[in-house]
Amino acid sequence: MGFAVLVSGRGTNLQALIDAVKEGKIKEEISLVISDNPKAYALRRCEENQIPYEVIPREKFKTREEFEGELVKALKGVKLVVLAGFMRILGKTFLKEFYGKAINIHPSLLPSFKGLRAQRRALSYGVKYSGCSVHFVDESVDGGPIIIQAVVPLLPNDDEETLEKRILQYEHRILPQSVKWFLEGRVKLFGRKVLVEGAKYGTYPTNPKLEDF
Repeated sequence: MGFAVLVSGRGTNLQALIDAVKEGKIKEEISLVISDNPKAYALRRCEENQIPYEVIPREKFKTREEFEGELVKALKGVKLVVLAGFMRILGKTFLKEFYGKAINIHPSLLPSFKGLRAQRRALSYGVKYSGCSVHFVDESVDGGPIIIQAVVPLLPNDDEETLEKRILQYEHRILPQSVKWFLEGRVKLFGRKVLVEGAKYGTYPTNPKLEDF
């Protein structure tokens, strides 16, 4: 049934996935996009590309469990769930069905700078390298096992906007790459350790090495 994408905002990573499918780099289709935000620009991207979508606002439900139950119902049958700027923490109800089958993109070198405003906090802390990570979703905030990371150096004149743009360029590469690897059956999860079968490790600026993006 392909894979699904959860979004809340602009949907630039969704667009990267759409492009990868169109270019034949990802062989599966995006079967569904779900947004908790009815005003998300990502939904316009769905309309422009004839991708089915649903809006499931958190506010409609009394509890997180009810909200997650609705997500699980809508996502039934998908091979992979991709969180691409989805601004909700998912818990036991969702993970009971999708642990090991849900991944997220985050704009920092985890475990540093989890949560919101990661780029701003990296700048404030004065680190010399930041980047982005794709990881499996668990009950923590950006704390699941890591599949791939990309390193982006901070420059002396960087502000939040310039750093965000440079990191985003790598987000648009490592997220589709991770989806491709997963759907090919190459991503293996051993506790907190993730290995991609056949991938080259020990590379820069991404580890493991990008193959298609």
